Amino acid sequence: MPDDEIARLSQQRFARMRPFGAGRSRSVDTAGLPPGPRWPALVQSAALLRFRHRFVPYLRRRFGDTFTVRLIPEGRPLVIFTRPEAIKEIFAGDPDLFHAGKGNGILGPIMGEHSLLLVDGAEHKRARKLLMPAFSPRALQDYQDLVTGVAKAEVGSWQTGRPFRSLDRMNALTLEVILRVVFGVTDEGRLARLRPLVNATVDVSPTVLLGWGIPRLQRFGMWKRAVETSYSLDRLIYAEIAERRASPDLEHRTDVLSQLIRVDDGGDRLSDPELRDQLVTLLLAGHETTATALAWALYEVGRDPAQRARARAAAAAGDDEWLEAIAQESMRLHPVIPMVVRTLMGPATVAGIHLQRGATVGASILLSHARADNHPEPEQFRPERFVGRSPAPNTWIPFGGGVRRCIGAGFSLMEAVAVLREVFTTYDVEAVGDDEPRVRNITSVPRRGARITVRDLVGSPR
Repeated sequence: MPDDEIARLSQQRFARMRPFGAGRSRSVDTAGLPPGPRWPALVQSAALLRFRHRFVPYLRRRFGDTFTVRLIPEGRPLVIFTRPEAIKEIFAGDPDLFHAGKGNGILGPIMGEHSLLLVDGAEHKRARKLLMPAFSPRALQDYQDLVTGVAKAEVGSWQTGRPFRSLDRMNALTLEVILRVVFGVTDEGRLARLRPLVNATVDVSPTVLLGWGIPRLQRFGMWKRAVETSYSLDRLIYAEIAERRASPDLEHRTDVLSQLIRVDDGGDRLSDPELRDQLVTLLLAGHETTATALAWALYEVGRDPAQRARARAAAAAGDDEWLEAIAQESMRLHPVIPMVVRTLMGPATVAGIHLQRGATVGASILLSHARADNHPEPEQFRPERFVGRSPAPNTWIPFGGGVRRCIGAGFSLMEAVAVLREVFTTYDVEAVGDDEPRVRNITSVPRRGARITVRDLVGSPR
C-alpha cells in the first residue's frame, strides 16, 4: 500500500474516532442516579484517569457500593458498581443495549474503528467469530513452544545479584511475544524498527488520551509526537500485512496474523484496515497488561520466602496449576485495568437503579477484587485461592465477562505460566524495596518497576 494511502487511512481514523465526537453530545437525564462527588466534570475525569487508586476507594468509603462520577464532555454520568450481583447484570445485559465500544472510545484514535474492543452488536459478533480460531485451545498449544523460546532467551540474559526493574524486562519479553507470535515478524531489521514505536505508543500519559478529542492539540508537543508515532507504526504494520499476504508459506504459518489473513467465513474475510486495527488491539490489550501482571507476580512471590520456595517447587515439578494461580492472584491483587464499562443505548435497570440512554455503567475491577466478602483478607497475596476451585462468579474479572470477555484471556494465562516456569526453574527471586501502583495511559503499573534480584539455583542449567 502506498505511503500516501496509509497516511490518508491514518488521518481518517483520527478524524472518525475522536473520543468525544465531532458535535454536541446528547444530554443524559441524571435524575435518580446514585450519589457522587459534586466537583466539576473535568476534575472528576482527571481524578478517575490519573489518581484512580485513591479516588475510587475514597468514593466507595464516602458513598457506598454504588456511586456516580460525572465525566467530560458535559458531565455525562458513569455509575460504578462493585457488588457481584450488580456486575452479573452488567455482563449479562443485552449486547444491543449495553454497548462496550463507546465506553472504550478514548482508545479509538489508536485502535481504529474495526477494533474488537470498539465495535458493538452485529459488527462485534462478526469480528469475534473471525478472530476466535486464532485463540482456540488448539492454537494456544501451537504458540506455547514459541512463547517458551522467547521466555528462555529473555530470562537467560538476566544478571544475577543486581537489582533491576522486573516491569522493564517483562515489557520487553511480552513485546517480543506479540511481535513474533502474534505479528509473526522474524526480520531483525523490522523488529528493531517496531520495538521503539510500540513502546512509544504504549507509554503515554492520560493527558495524551484526553488530547485525542481536541484535534488542534495534535499540532503540538506530546500530542503531535503521539500522532507521528501512530503514522509510523501504521506504515510498518501495513507493510507486514502486504508481505504476509504474498508469502509463499502463508498456509503453513502458525502466527496469529497469518491465521487471520487465511480466515474465510463463506467469503467474509478481513480487509487490510481491519487486520491493522485488530493487530493494534491485540498489541495494546495483550502486551502491557500481561507484562504488568507478571512483574507484580515476581515482586509478590519475591517478598515471601515461603512463596519463593513454593513457586520453585511448582516450576520444578511441572505444577502449572500453581503457576497459573500465581498469575491469577497477581491480577486480583494488582488490577491492571480499573473497570469494565458499558454505555446504554436505551433505558435499562441495573441493581434496581433506573438508568437512561447515554449513561455509562462500570463494573469496578479495583473494588470488586478488594472486597473482603469476595476475597477474604484481600490485601494478602494468596495464590491458593485459585487452586482446586474457581472464584465465585463475577468476583474475579480481570478479563471482563459475558459476550465481551477478553478473547485473549487464555493466551495471557498460557504466556504467564510459560514465563513463570522459566523464571522459577532458573532463579531464586527476591523483591527489592516496596512498591505501589501508578497510572500509565489507561493501565496501572508498579511505580518503582517491581524491582527484584535474582540468583542462580543450585543445578541450574545456566
